Amino acid sequence: MIYLDNAASTWPKPPRVATAVAEAISEYGANPGRGTHRLAQRAAAAVADTRRQLATLLRVSNPDDIVFTHNATEGLNLAILGVLMPGDHAVTTTFEHNSVRRPLEALRRAGVIDLTYVAGDERNGVDPDDIRRVLRPNTKLIAVTHASNVLGTLLDIGGIAKVAKECGVLLLVDAAQTIGAMPVDPGTWQADMVAFPGHKGLYGPQGTGGLYLRPGLDVRPLHYGGTGGYSDRIDQPPVRPYRYESGTLNTPGIAGLGEGVKFVLEMGVDQIQKHNQALIDRLYDGLSDIPGIRITGPPRGTPRADLISFSVEGVDAAEMAVLLNDHYDIAVRAGLHCAPLAHEVAGTLETGLIRVSVGWFNTVDDIDACVGAVGELAAALRL
Repeated sequence: MIYLDNAASTWPKPPRVATAVAEAISEYGANPGRGTHRLAQRAAAAVADTRRQLATLLRVSNPDDIVFTHNATEGLNLAILGVLMPGDHAVTTTFEHNSVRRPLEALRRAGVIDLTYVAGDERNGVDPDDIRRVLRPNTKLIAVTHASNVLGTLLDIGGIAKVAKECGVLLLVDAAQTIGAMPVDPGTWQADMVAFPGHKGLYGPQGTGGLYLRPGLDVRPLHYGGTGGYSDRIDQPPVRPYRYESGTLNTPGIAGLGEGVKFVLEMGVDQIQKHNQALIDRLYDGLSDIPGIRITGPPRGTPRADLISFSVEGVDAAEMAVLLNDHYDIAVRAGLHCAPLAHEVAGTLETGLIRVSVGWFNTVDDIDACVGAVGELAAALRL
């Protein structure tokens, strides 16, 4: 199969990722941080090594400022539910995934917070000054995506961070579509929190992810329970990362994630970005030549995430995805992509879009095959 659904999960993974998962299960399947025997120590070493690899990638000086989660969604929930209090005001954008929108809306509908959405356009994203204009004295949090998972639009995180710092507001960044594929640097951004998945641009297993927390920032834990240490305390330990990692960690997944991060570091984020963007440019050019195609998001030559979403005049998006799978062995994603607000921006909420997303293991031949298949189907279905 030609796999072009990397924005959901990258595949295939580097072989070393599967090897690390298998070794964790078969050779040292003990609880990390829960014993002094050598198997527990080896499990703890694997977890610590992955944390260090992530710190290197994110240019974070203290690895303990990175907390392991099951995915970006859990990291975003930890951040949002952990800092917002009754009477607070939060700001987000019309590009957000439901992983940001739903926890914010849950708090709003419960009467805990007020919430403001800042609109943008699919080509340019959100103007940081538009965010500045909606801030209030009680604004506590700005929660924004680095890149839309539907449109590929990149937001000006640096500009938004400047507004946040000048106004004393916390900044949470959802880096689900960019980590590993383009620079994600919490320090340069001056971001307070950055959530990320392990299974996308880091080439790790599903069920892994993390949240970067700025030093000194106190966030209420999302889960409470055993942490392997500080067991005499009735409350959660105050020390990172134990405060946020109750229960047995997904050691096999984290070990695999560590190998995925090492792969990214060895390949180089700049080289991965260059490779992926070359494929996206080729895809953009090929789709642009097909009659009836409308490509959403930034125009050709403008930086975007490693995806293109498009529609075909008179053709149902879901039907196109099914036909690409059944007749061409090409995997893409159709629908709303868990981000209806972005579809409102593009005017595609009623129809959905077909999303093609690339990764390191895709080739020019993959892109050409996809363009050829879409062209054949578009011509046939529009007759």
